[in-house]
Amino acid sequence: MDINDIVATSHFFVSRYMKPGAVVVDATAGNGYDTLFLARLLGEEGRVHAFDLQKHALDNTRALLAKNGLEHRVSLYLDSHRNIPQRVAAPVQVVMFNLGYLPGGEKDVATCPQETLAALEGSREVLAKGGVISVATYSGHPGGKSEEEAVAAWCSKLNPGKYTVMCLRVLNKENNPPQLWLIKG
Repeated sequence: MDINDIVATSHFFVSRYMKPGAVVVDATAGNGYDTLFLARLLGEEGRVHAFDLQKHALDNTRALLAKNGLEHRVSLYLDSHRNIPQRVAAPVQVVMFNLGYLPGGEKDVATCPQETLAALEGSREVLAKGGVISVATYSGHPGGKSEEEAVAAWCSKLNPGKYTVMCLRVLNKENNPPQLWLIKG
């Protein structure tokens, strides 16, 4: 695990909670790297549900999955991650969020606090007992700081009898390094 890479760190933790055959969600498909990671871990019986608002992102994800022969394990949704509970039945073992904008895409199209908080609530509704929600936040872009603060506030209010929340952050780096939030149900 490279602790300088927030995505690698999220993969390290999430992989500890993955079970072959599980149902999992990539709430922000982006270029498909988290979707591919999840599809590889699930085995033939598992299912990844990947969401994104941008067709370009889903096209990138679809191409990456096809290149790796894993498209049959994934359902792609051109839809907001706030609609996870309407699209995916419980129990869900893992939900991954990688917030912000699509790398290589338009920077003015990004996740926002209202949609993300609704998606986190929806994820909590379908999360299996012992399941994990992983949220990578990036405060260095316009709107990123307010979204990170909203995630922090939401996590802080979760019932400690039902959820354990951990935040990993780099303290000695400049330029708003990303943070990783892990919520275990």
